[in-house]
Amino acid sequence: MARLILSKSAMTQQRNQLRLYQRFLPSLDLKRRQLTAEHARAKQALAEREAKVAELTAQIGTMLPMLANQEIDVAGLVHVKEVRVGEENVVGVRLPVLAELVCEVRDYSMLAKPPWVDVLVAQLRRMAELKIQLQVYAERVRCLDRAVRRTTQRVNLFEKILIPTAKQHIKRIQIFLADGERSAVVRSKIAKARHHPVAREQTGVAP
Repeated sequence: MARLILSKSAMTQQRNQLRLYQRFLPSLDLKRRQLTAEHARAKQALAEREAKVAELTAQIGTMLPMLANQEIDVAGLVHVKEVRVGEENVVGVRLPVLAELVCEVRDYSMLAKPPWVDVLVAQLRRMAELKIQLQVYAERVRCLDRAVRRTTQRVNLFEKILIPTAKQHIKRIQIFLADGERSAVVRSKIAKARHHPVAREQTGVAP
Protein backbone atom coordinates (compact mmCIF):
# COMPACT_ATOMS: atom_id res chain seq x y z
CA MET A 1 0.00 0.00 0.00
CA ALA A 2 1.34 3.45 -0.92
CA ARG A 3 2.44 5.66 1.97
CA LEU A 4 -0.06 8.41 2.76
CA ILE A 5 1.33 11.89 2.16
CA LEU A 6 0.16 14.32 4.84
CA SER A 7 -0.30 17.51 2.86
CA LYS A 8 -3.05 19.84 1.64
CA SER A 9 -2.73 18.58 -1.93
CA ALA A 10 -3.05 14.98 -0.69
CA MET A 11 -6.18 15.94 1.25
CA THR A 12 -7.67 17.52 -1.88
CA GLN A 13 -6.92 14.34 -3.79
CA GLN A 14 -8.51 12.18 -1.07
CA ARG A 15 -11.62 14.38 -1.02
CA ASN A 16 -11.95 14.15 -4.80
CA GLN A 17 -11.65 10.37 -4.62
CA LEU A 18 -14.23 10.22 -1.84
CA ARG A 19 -16.70 12.28 -3.89
CA LEU A 20 -16.10 10.00 -6.87
CA TYR A 21 -16.70 6.86 -4.79
CA GLN A 22 -19.84 8.30 -3.21
CA ARG A 23 -21.19 9.37 -6.61
CA PHE A 24 -20.51 5.98 -8.22
CA LEU A 25 -21.77 3.78 -5.38
CA PRO A 26 -25.55 4.43 -5.78
CA SER A 27 -25.56 3.46 -9.48
CA LEU A 28 -23.48 0.37 -8.70
CA ASP A 29 -25.84 -0.62 -5.90
CA LEU A 30 -28.83 -0.06 -8.21
CA LYS A 31 -27.23 -2.38 -10.76
CA ARG A 32 -26.73 -5.00 -8.05
CA ARG A 33 -30.41 -4.83 -7.06
CA GLN A 34 -31.55 -5.02 -10.69
CA LEU A 35 -29.31 -8.02 -11.35
CA THR A 36 -30.55 -9.71 -8.17
CA ALA A 37 -34.16 -9.26 -9.32
CA GLU A 38 -33.34 -10.60 -12.80
CA HIS A 39 -31.50 -13.53 -11.22
CA ALA A 40 -34.59 -14.37 -9.17
CA ARG A 41 -36.78 -14.23 -12.31
CA ALA A 42 -34.38 -16.50 -14.21
CA LYS A 43 -34.36 -19.02 -11.35
CA GLN A 44 -38.16 -18.95 -11.28
CA ALA A 45 -38.33 -19.53 -15.06
CA LEU A 46 -35.86 -22.39 -14.73
CA ALA A 47 -37.89 -23.98 -11.93
CA GLU A 48 -41.09 -23.63 -14.01
CA ARG A 49 -39.51 -25.44 -16.96
CA GLU A 50 -38.15 -28.18 -14.71
CA ALA A 51 -41.67 -28.65 -13.38
CA LYS A 52 -43.07 -28.76 -16.92
CA VAL A 53 -40.53 -31.40 -17.96
CA ALA A 54 -41.47 -33.52 -14.94
CA GLU A 55 -45.17 -32.95 -15.63
CA LEU A 56 -44.85 -33.87 -19.32
CA THR A 57 -42.81 -36.96 -18.48
CA ALA A 58 -45.55 -38.15 -16.11
CA GLN A 59 -48.21 -37.22 -18.69
CA ILE A 60 -46.55 -39.29 -21.40
CA GLY A 61 -46.34 -42.26 -19.04
CA THR A 62 -50.04 -41.92 -18.19
CA MET A 63 -51.28 -41.26 -21.74
CA LEU A 64 -49.08 -43.83 -23.45
CA PRO A 65 -48.58 -46.84 -21.21
CA MET A 66 -48.07 -48.86 -24.38
CA LEU A 67 -44.54 -47.44 -24.57
CA ALA A 68 -43.61 -50.29 -22.26
CA ASN A 69 -44.09 -52.62 -25.25
CA GLN A 70 -40.51 -52.86 -26.49
CA GLU A 71 -41.58 -54.56 -29.70
CA ILE A 72 -42.67 -51.18 -31.05
CA ASP A 73 -39.55 -49.19 -31.98
CA VAL A 74 -40.01 -45.50 -31.23
CA ALA A 75 -36.36 -44.67 -30.59
CA GLY A 76 -35.05 -41.68 -32.54
CA LEU A 77 -38.48 -40.63 -33.80
CA VAL A 78 -37.77 -37.01 -32.94
CA HIS A 79 -34.42 -35.30 -32.76
CA VAL A 80 -33.27 -31.70 -32.52
CA LYS A 81 -31.93 -30.61 -35.89
CA GLU A 82 -31.01 -27.01 -35.18
CA VAL A 83 -30.82 -24.70 -32.18
CA ARG A 84 -30.05 -21.02 -32.57
CA VAL A 85 -29.29 -19.12 -29.41
CA GLY A 86 -29.16 -15.34 -29.47
CA GLU A 87 -28.17 -12.80 -26.84
CA GLU A 88 -29.87 -10.00 -24.98
CA ASN A 89 -28.34 -7.30 -22.84
CA VAL A 90 -29.81 -7.14 -19.36
CA VAL A 91 -28.32 -4.46 -17.09
CA GLY A 92 -25.03 -4.72 -18.95
CA VAL A 93 -24.89 -8.54 -18.84
CA ARG A 94 -25.15 -10.61 -22.00
CA LEU A 95 -27.67 -13.39 -21.50
CA PRO A 96 -28.56 -16.24 -23.85
CA VAL A 97 -32.05 -16.35 -25.33
CA LEU A 98 -33.56 -19.13 -27.44
CA ALA A 99 -34.03 -17.69 -30.93
CA GLU A 100 -34.96 -20.77 -32.95
CA LEU A 101 -35.48 -24.47 -32.45
CA VAL A 102 -35.99 -26.95 -35.29
CA CYS A 103 -37.01 -30.52 -34.53
CA GLU A 104 -36.98 -33.22 -37.17
CA VAL A 105 -39.28 -36.23 -37.19
CA ARG A 106 -37.96 -39.46 -38.63
CA ASP A 107 -40.10 -40.86 -41.44
CA TYR A 108 -42.26 -43.73 -40.32
CA SER A 109 -44.98 -45.75 -41.93
CA MET A 110 -48.49 -44.81 -40.87
CA LEU A 111 -49.50 -48.42 -41.47
CA ALA A 112 -46.55 -50.00 -39.69
CA LYS A 113 -46.92 -47.89 -36.55
CA PRO A 114 -49.96 -47.75 -34.26
CA PRO A 115 -52.06 -44.52 -34.23
CA TRP A 116 -50.80 -43.41 -30.83
CA VAL A 117 -47.32 -42.85 -32.30
CA ASP A 118 -48.61 -39.54 -33.72
CA VAL A 119 -49.49 -38.44 -30.19
CA LEU A 120 -46.07 -39.55 -29.00
CA VAL A 121 -44.33 -37.54 -31.72
CA ALA A 122 -46.17 -34.37 -30.64
CA GLN A 123 -45.24 -34.97 -27.01
CA LEU A 124 -41.61 -35.68 -27.88
CA ARG A 125 -41.37 -32.45 -29.85
CA ARG A 126 -42.72 -30.57 -26.85
CA MET A 127 -40.27 -32.36 -24.56
CA ALA A 128 -37.33 -31.47 -26.83
CA GLU A 129 -38.39 -27.82 -26.78
CA LEU A 130 -38.70 -27.77 -22.99
CA LYS A 131 -35.31 -29.38 -22.49
CA ILE A 132 -33.58 -26.87 -24.75
CA GLN A 133 -35.32 -24.05 -22.90
CA LEU A 134 -34.15 -25.67 -19.69
CA GLN A 135 -30.52 -25.53 -20.85
CA VAL A 136 -30.84 -21.90 -21.93
CA TYR A 137 -32.37 -20.80 -18.63
CA ALA A 138 -29.79 -22.77 -16.67
CA GLU A 139 -27.08 -20.81 -18.50
CA ARG A 140 -28.93 -17.52 -17.83
CA VAL A 141 -28.96 -18.36 -14.13
CA ARG A 142 -25.23 -19.15 -14.18
CA CYS A 143 -24.41 -15.88 -15.99
CA LEU A 144 -26.55 -13.83 -13.62
CA ASP A 145 -25.12 -15.61 -10.60
CA ARG A 146 -21.60 -14.57 -11.65
CA ALA A 147 -22.75 -11.01 -12.41
CA VAL A 148 -24.51 -10.62 -9.05
CA ARG A 149 -21.47 -11.99 -7.22
CA ARG A 150 -19.04 -9.65 -9.02
CA THR A 151 -21.26 -6.58 -8.57
CA THR A 152 -21.82 -7.36 -4.89
CA GLN A 153 -18.04 -7.63 -4.42
CA ARG A 154 -17.60 -4.20 -6.02
CA VAL A 155 -20.34 -2.67 -3.85
CA ASN A 156 -18.64 -4.12 -0.76
CA LEU A 157 -15.29 -2.78 -1.97
CA PHE A 158 -16.70 0.74 -2.17
CA GLU A 159 -18.80 0.55 1.02
CA LYS A 160 -16.38 -1.28 3.30
CA ILE A 161 -12.92 -0.37 2.01
CA LEU A 162 -12.57 2.54 -0.41
CA ILE A 163 -14.99 5.03 1.18
CA PRO A 164 -14.00 4.33 4.84
CA THR A 165 -10.30 4.40 3.92
CA ALA A 166 -10.64 7.75 2.13
CA LYS A 167 -12.48 9.19 5.16
CA GLN A 168 -9.75 7.91 7.50
CA HIS A 169 -7.04 9.42 5.30
CA ILE A 170 -8.80 12.79 5.23
CA LYS A 171 -9.15 12.72 9.02
CA ARG A 172 -5.46 11.86 9.49
CA ILE A 173 -4.37 14.65 7.16
CA GLN A 174 -6.71 17.16 8.87
CA ILE A 175 -5.30 16.27 12.29
CA PHE A 176 -1.74 16.50 11.01
CA LEU A 177 -2.32 19.88 9.36
CA ALA A 178 -4.16 21.23 12.43
CA ASP A 179 -1.28 20.11 14.69
CA GLY A 180 1.15 21.77 12.29
CA GLU A 181 -0.80 25.04 12.38
CA ARG A 182 -0.91 25.03 16.20
CA SER A 183 2.82 24.34 16.35
CA ALA A 184 3.47 27.19 13.93
CA VAL A 185 1.41 29.58 16.08
CA VAL A 186 3.31 28.56 19.22
CA ARG A 187 6.68 28.95 17.48
CA SER A 188 5.63 32.35 16.18
CA LYS A 189 4.67 33.55 19.68
CA ILE A 190 7.94 32.30 21.13
CA ALA A 191 9.94 34.04 18.39
CA LYS A 192 8.10 37.32 18.98
CA ALA A 193 8.57 37.07 22.73
CA ARG A 194 12.33 36.70 22.35
CA HIS A 195 12.54 39.84 20.22
CA HIS A 196 10.16 41.97 22.31
CA PRO A 197 10.91 42.15 26.07
CA VAL A 198 7.36 43.19 26.97
CA ALA A 199 5.89 40.31 25.12
CA ARG A 200 8.54 38.08 26.70
CA GLU A 201 7.48 39.13 30.17
CA GLN A 202 3.82 38.58 29.33
CA THR A 203 4.46 35.15 27.91
CA GLY A 204 6.98 34.23 30.58
CA VAL A 205 9.54 33.21 27.95
CA ALA A 206 13.12 33.33 29.24
CA PRO A 207 15.56 35.40 27.18
